[in-house]
Amino acid sequence: MDLPEPPECPVCLQPYDGASATPRVLPCGHSACETCLSLLPQPFPHTIRCPACTQLVKCSHPQSLPENIDLLRFASLFPNPDPQNPPKPNEKRSNPITDRQLVPNLWSNEFYLTWKDWVVPEDALEVEFVSDDEFCYLFCGRIVGFSGSWGLPARFLLKGHEEVSLVRVGGSLCENNSKLKYSYVAKILRVLYGMKDRERDKLGLILKASNSRWSRIGKVYGLWCKSDDQGVYLVCERYGGSFLEKFADWRNGFVGENESNGLLLDTTNFAMIGMEICEAVSALHSEGLFSGCLAMNFFSFDYFGHVHIVFNEALVMSRKVRWMIAEAIRKREEFQLSLETLAFVSPELLFELLQKDSTDLECGSKFAVGYGSDVWSLACVMLWLLIGEPFTELMCNYLHRLVPIPSDENGSDYTGLYMSWIQKVRTSLETKLVSEFVPLREILCGCLNFDPGSRPAVIDLWKCIRELIIKPKFDIMFSLPRVEKDDTGREGVDQYGEVRVDGDLVEGLSGGHVKCIDLKGHLDCITGLAVGGGFLFSSSFDKTVHVWSLQDFTHVHKFIGHEHKVMAVLYADEDQPLCISGDSGGCIFIWGVNNPFGQEPIKKLYEQKDWRYSGIHALAISGSGYLYTGSGDKSIKAWSLKDYTLSCTMNGHKSVVSTLAVCNGVLYSGSWDGTIRLWCLSDHSPLTVLGEDAPGNVTSVLSLAAYGDALVVAHENGCLKIWRNNMLLKSKESHKGAIFSVGMEGKWLFTGGWDKVVNVQELLGDEFQIDALDFGSIACDSVITALLYWQGKLFVGQADRITKVYYYGS
Repeated sequence: MDLPEPPECPVCLQPYDGASATPRVLPCGHSACETCLSLLPQPFPHTIRCPACTQLVKCSHPQSLPENIDLLRFASLFPNPDPQNPPKPNEKRSNPITDRQLVPNLWSNEFYLTWKDWVVPEDALEVEFVSDDEFCYLFCGRIVGFSGSWGLPARFLLKGHEEVSLVRVGGSLCENNSKLKYSYVAKILRVLYGMKDRERDKLGLILKASNSRWSRIGKVYGLWCKSDDQGVYLVCERYGGSFLEKFADWRNGFVGENESNGLLLDTTNFAMIGMEICEAVSALHSEGLFSGCLAMNFFSFDYFGHVHIVFNEALVMSRKVRWMIAEAIRKREEFQLSLETLAFVSPELLFELLQKDSTDLECGSKFAVGYGSDVWSLACVMLWLLIGEPFTELMCNYLHRLVPIPSDENGSDYTGLYMSWIQKVRTSLETKLVSEFVPLREILCGCLNFDPGSRPAVIDLWKCIRELIIKPKFDIMFSLPRVEKDDTGREGVDQYGEVRVDGDLVEGLSGGHVKCIDLKGHLDCITGLAVGGGFLFSSSFDKTVHVWSLQDFTHVHKFIGHEHKVMAVLYADEDQPLCISGDSGGCIFIWGVNNPFGQEPIKKLYEQKDWRYSGIHALAISGSGYLYTGSGDKSIKAWSLKDYTLSCTMNGHKSVVSTLAVCNGVLYSGSWDGTIRLWCLSDHSPLTVLGEDAPGNVTSVLSLAAYGDALVVAHENGCLKIWRNNMLLKSKESHKGAIFSVGMEGKWLFTGGWDKVVNVQELLGDEFQIDALDFGSIACDSVITALLYWQGKLFVGQADRITKVYYYGS
């Protein structure tokens, strides 16, 4: 007769007892010892998978589970198999879960979940090798690769030919002679896991910052592994052109000399750029990041002319400056600094580098590198914007003296050198700038204090720069013709509460009677405008849609709910009036238009996401009950407004579909690939392609307008093209820079974009020829991002968050 066996844990097969193998009851009814339960992997927080039935059950900690009293009582009936060595409480026992696994657990599940979403697919990047000469140009102007010491002679592109920048952030790990060949994702995770905690934490902050709510921080796509050297690279968005070069060109255009030899700057231009640079640095600090060494190449202009922090430039330039200083000390030669590598190294960072790399110099600073270090560098950036080349010479002389060839045992008088340099900067500011810059001059000198604790905050510098444009704006406002008030005390409104309009806007342009109303409320760039139901709808990068009354242009409501930038908005005059908005995350919100407005959308539609090309860029609606969306994934989608389902997807474009228009049974779609495609609204079949065989360089289509048989297309290079019956009849350079928006009403054409001007043109001609006669223009305060003409009034959305309403008033 077989003797009964004592109850044991199904995982480690150890007999239960009250000391080292306490049985715990899982919610599914099965039991296992407390030690084994604590070693089981947790696929989700506060859950484990039962080793007996594999059911996923809730368990915050094994000790919180009840003991199986019946099993303990039954186990006590059996004698101890080894009375000389009774089991000790909390004694470490061998466990098949952790002992000698064939495939070792290299990292925790939490580590994998933290980093897996930042891995860029291996085949997502295409490498395009370039010549050495071209590479040298690319490297000096904008980093496109980083490997080994300096760079890779290649250009990297995401699928779809959008250029990106690579910066190496991790070294290779050899696989030895292991039989196991690691996967692409595992290679990246191995490199990350092998990093020092401090380095990995910094990398995590950079990735998190690029995905934050701040719009002044450049995008980082993630991490990519290069197969031949096993290096891990940060894949960053690449902006076109150099901030240094662009601002140098602009500065030459708006700087002059007054009678006393002072510089006369376009105050508004400097202030807008200076404020956005401060905002970019502040955004960096809000994410827990600082540099201590800001360079001109850290900044770049985005598509709408706003300043951004560019991570790849910041990382590479920081490395380059450290390397240059170390080489100057090691080789005992002068520190060379050129305009292309213009970097402003804070004193505390410089002394830290000198202490680390030089044993001949007895110098140092008791101050640590921190947020205040960026304030010092930020002041130098502002000084370069204000003074230009003379400040470059001052900075170069300062660094050449402060990173010297050690000449004697006593070293140099660093305090004296620093104070002498500060005095030269102050003198240069006093002689070069006019009186309106005196407050700014004082705060900039305060930012250059040797003690970081005594330097002003970034927000204080921002406020000081802002004062350069707030006062002039009020002065201009008071000089404008006053609008007479009626008995109600409101300006320019009639007895019904409507704004008094004496005629068409175009009619008033020639007579000089155009009035303007500013609609303020958005917190970021305006992206779209729509009219319907007695309301004006405006969308913005601030993730909201605002509703304004068309009677007196008062603010009525704000639609809140988008988690990403709202890229487009339209009004649908259906059985139930609708406002439809699409965002950069691929979400479409459908709002009811009735007063009072609801807080929640009627329906939310979601595009299938693609990590490279996501988001709604354009919206259009037809009279047949369909909503059309132009997407970052190069397609146009048709959604039914009856049941809100996806009806079909139209493919053909080779890049982002940036603009849509519907006219006379035809859907027109414009794309960054430079072409316009025509689709039949009845069955959504393709009709033809315009601009595909155009000679010369292809430029992106940013906006289009269709009226009758005429099609007006605006391009990124400022070119305006007019098509009729699929024939190109007119091509002209209408703006200096990109044209972001086009509006058309009858024979009148309105265009606006990068150059901050609304051009009004009259279309003349017949079916064989056509011309766009320049009628007039309206100068605006900021880049124009949206246009809408309605009942004699022109609505202008701007990058500075303001929507302007122009109308003909007496």
